Amino acid sequence: MHFKSSKQLFQDAQKFIPGGVNSPVRAFKAVGGDPIFIKSAKGAYVYDEDGNKYIELINSWGPMILGHAHELIEKAVCDAIQNSLSFGAPTRREVEMAELITQMVPSIDKVRMVNSGTEATMSAVRLARGFTGRTKIIKFEGCYHGHGDSFLIAAGSGAVTMGVPDSPGVTAGTANDTLTAPYNDLESVKALLEANTGQVAALIIEPVAGNMGCVLPKAGFLEGLRALCDEHGVVLIFDEVMTGFRLSPAGAQQVYNVKPDLTTLGKIIGGGMPVGAYGGKKEIMDCISPVGPIYQAGTLSGNPVAMAAGITMLQYLHDHPEVYTQLEAITSRMVNGVKANLNKLGLSFTINHIGSMWSLFFNNGPVFDFESAKKCNTALFGHYFKEMLNQGIYLAPSQFEALFVSTAISDQDIERITSANYRVLESLKINDI
Repeated sequence: MHFKSSKQLFQDAQKFIPGGVNSPVRAFKAVGGDPIFIKSAKGAYVYDEDGNKYIELINSWGPMILGHAHELIEKAVCDAIQNSLSFGAPTRREVEMAELITQMVPSIDKVRMVNSGTEATMSAVRLARGFTGRTKIIKFEGCYHGHGDSFLIAAGSGAVTMGVPDSPGVTAGTANDTLTAPYNDLESVKALLEANTGQVAALIIEPVAGNMGCVLPKAGFLEGLRALCDEHGVVLIFDEVMTGFRLSPAGAQQVYNVKPDLTTLGKIIGGGMPVGAYGGKKEIMDCISPVGPIYQAGTLSGNPVAMAAGITMLQYLHDHPEVYTQLEAITSRMVNGVKANLNKLGLSFTINHIGSMWSLFFNNGPVFDFESAKKCNTALFGHYFKEMLNQGIYLAPSQFEALFVSTAISDQDIERITSANYRVLESLKINDI
């Protein structure tokens, strides 16, 4: 097979794949230019088809919490594939995975494995509707819960990047059943619930948003949602596809000490393999077929290779809680270095940071919801992204995506990141953002 550059591959891809990519944010439309095609990755680094090496702060959008191609995960996958790739039948590893998840996340009594975060959120909402006998849901502007029809109303992530937050193909009926509220605004949620008494089945939220950039809940916000859901008989769903097992052994719900009724999971529980899950209270989960009447199925759910990778990852995190202290230290050093650069150059900015997730916004004020996130200077971010890429630092190719840090990042890597950051910011010579 002869060599093809990223540019050539992208040209070929556009002939056979819509837009040349299999997920919109990969197209680099939010930052300009053509995407780079990744050939391999190890630890903190990725290597493209053109022979370039980058320090990488995406980590496959979160799951590579220990870095790319970790030897324990690789061994688990290699061992598992000796017994075939899929059975479409129960396996021991599914039971071990379910037991481990329920052990680590106290709000989850039972869990059902699926194949993606989107599948998990779609299934959780259907379950909540079936359990309550109600039809409407509440979601938050800028929160992205996958590409299910119910969620593509004021969505974040790629929907914002592509400038199509309300996707064609979503029916008016689906839109009517989806109520939206501003993130961090309890009063708006209260008003929606009072205006739709007895009609709301579920409220779904990213407890820490990662798809309008990293946006943190204000003090008391999640607790207030819990109280409102209890008052109105609404199923509270935490979408922890990004935050689950990344912010703590039990995710954001442990950090903020708020228990949801249902939790959706993904990313880390696959160790890099495509996996999702949803779980929660026994009385709700037992409504799922074959125990109850609410149907959900999947031939590849609980895939033995994915389970092997995920169990190995979760068991490591369970046995080594110091990983979270290490991640916080690495991320804090990185963030503090970037802040120092921005302050030294007199640039206006906001950095939101929790654990090993963070985002830099070029703006003049705090970012606490979708509207404040949209006020940032996306054109400047596009220039910043391209120049950082030229310096060998691979960031998320959109202002509206969080960065994810791994334990593979070294002190030398942090120095390279912060030094490159200063050179790039200085070269942009932006004094009025």
